[in-house]
Amino acid sequence: MAHQLAPHSLQARILVRLRRFTRNEHLILALLAIVVGAIVGGAEIAFRWALQGVQFFGFGSGTDYLASWVINLPWWQIVAVPTVGGLVVGLMVRFLVPGRRPQAVAHVIEASAIRNGRMSLWTGLTAASVSAVSIGAGASVGREGPVVHLGATLASWVGQRLDLTATIIRTLLGCGVAAAIAAAFNAPIAGVFFALEVVVGHYALSAFAPIVMASVIGTMISRLYYGNFPAFVLPESYSIASFWEFPAFVLLGIASAFIATTFMYATMLAEDGFERTRLPRVLRPALAGLLVGLVALELPHVLGVGYETTDLALREAFALDTVLLLLAAKLVLTALCVGGGFGGGVFSPSIFLGAMTGASFGIIATSVFPDLSSGHGAYTLIGMGAVAGAVLGSPISTILIVFEMTGDYELTVAVMLAVVTASIVTEQFVGHSFFTWQLDRRGIAVKGARENRLIAERRVGAVMKRDHAVVPPEMPASDVAEKLRHARYGEVFVLDPEERLIGVITIADLAHAEDIHSGCTARDVARTNPPLLLLSDSIARAMTLMQETGESHIPVVEDRETRRVAGFVHEHDVLLAYHRALLEARAEERGEIKGVRRRKPRGGSGGAGSPKS
Repeated sequence: MAHQLAPHSLQARILVRLRRFTRNEHLILALLAIVVGAIVGGAEIAFRWALQGVQFFGFGSGTDYLASWVINLPWWQIVAVPTVGGLVVGLMVRFLVPGRRPQAVAHVIEASAIRNGRMSLWTGLTAASVSAVSIGAGASVGREGPVVHLGATLASWVGQRLDLTATIIRTLLGCGVAAAIAAAFNAPIAGVFFALEVVVGHYALSAFAPIVMASVIGTMISRLYYGNFPAFVLPESYSIASFWEFPAFVLLGIASAFIATTFMYATMLAEDGFERTRLPRVLRPALAGLLVGLVALELPHVLGVGYETTDLALREAFALDTVLLLLAAKLVLTALCVGGGFGGGVFSPSIFLGAMTGASFGIIATSVFPDLSSGHGAYTLIGMGAVAGAVLGSPISTILIVFEMTGDYELTVAVMLAVVTASIVTEQFVGHSFFTWQLDRRGIAVKGARENRLIAERRVGAVMKRDHAVVPPEMPASDVAEKLRHARYGEVFVLDPEERLIGVITIADLAHAEDIHSGCTARDVARTNPPLLLLSDSIARAMTLMQETGESHIPVVEDRETRRVAGFVHEHDVLLAYHRALLEARAEERGEIKGVRRRKPRGGSGGAGSPKS
């Protein structure tokens, strides 16, 4: 008998374990992270194919060494390709991209903080197409930002297709960002910390583990295709010549902050300048492309992402006058391209500007103190991290990006010192990273956005009390005073027989009445236009109204026409709801809130987990 039951018992145990497996949300998230990492790694390769195809069509070569190639092309082609490319970009943005503006990293931050990690697949694909055309046509923009946006879009789409909650979708969004950075820079560690530092906003294990997996998978896909090479191959391993150089690293950080701040202001000024010209939006990228082409006749290094020029700066190939000219030209043209409406990011331009800043600083420092200098190639490397960290607002991940891109360990301490200095100084003068400044100019505040979203989702009806004291409008004021003495909250509502609000009376209102014993009634002493809330109003609306009016509790009515009283909300309950929202946000970060939706049982109302987030 026991032998007959054993197979069935074993089968039952297997089925139980399979059910536990499918309900293990951490394991499911880990598997999804692997899938997202593979998808985004492949998408990064496809994006680079696309921009190389556009570049080959325009310039006859898809190589990263564009500057060396175009010097052999006729002048009209160098000018025409970015100009025509700008016109094509303008038309694409006008007719294909929702909002008629290119999208990049700032929109990913917005989606994570405000829109529950939800992004449109169509918008992501069209934005990537716009960026591919922009970069392939030689616009002075970066290719990493668009890859981040594309990776985040694909990750969000996976989460939405599987009907997951906002908590899981936001984590998958971070997975997409990490895989994109890792694949673009061949920098898995930097990909993890950029996603956590810039997009997710916390380092809880619930998000950290899947983001690491996605970043590793994205790196593996990239290395299988491109090989395991850093983005920049250094001619030698740099080392610090003297500890007396540390003050110079701080000064380089300050100089980098100046360049980063100038670049950010220049970009915003260029955007405002295009608006003031009233030039049709569809023509603005063409104008910016024309300017890029004209400058490229003399300085072809300003075309595209500029990796070749950065590589040459690391190899100490430029004189001081050339470095300063490239710095000024790249700063102005990148500001015009981004402000004029080209698609693309600011990663690569920031690294380019940092390399030129560090190279010029290093040339001067080496000429003044030749025996104490590590060489201006080392300062070029340090400047890359300092400017990029200040612009991107991500000092930790930028340090790691520079380290993983170059593979140089000796200067890590110097890079850290310069990056931190540049980031602090830029924060004091600008108050934003480039991405959060873009959002701020659109009226979007992401600081505290998750908590604000949670209290905006809660309605006053959920925290409303119904034990309010009521008096009829004809009650003598002297009796109202007696009623107030026993009112729990020191306030009574004056209601007509149909429970419509006529006014409210507090002890302070009664104290201001001329003579409560002169025959006046509750109607006479009541405030007839008190602040009101609707059942559908949010807790955020209640908090704002209480702050504006100074009221500690506010009547809640069914609608403003009839003013039928449903209850009231007290300041204590509103603050308690806000506190619970903060605890829920922290619980999300720790992974304590479940992420897979629970379907409503048939015939029932469903539990707390049934509504969609």
